[in-house]
Amino acid sequence: MDQQKAIEEAAREVLAHGGPDCRTDPHIATEAMGRALDAGATHDCIAAEMRRQRGA
Repeated sequence: MDQQKAIEEAAREVLAHGGPDCRTDPHIATEAMGRALDAGATHDCIAAEMRRQRGA
């Protein structure tokens, strides 16, 4: 998986499965974040993609 796809996946999974109201397995989001970070993404890149996806 390339870096951009990993960033998009991480943002999507954090938005879908993260936060205090998370009723699913919290590892879904953390594993996606790990893949993105391993691909060279930064937390800022993922946060920017989350903002983009929220606005879309």
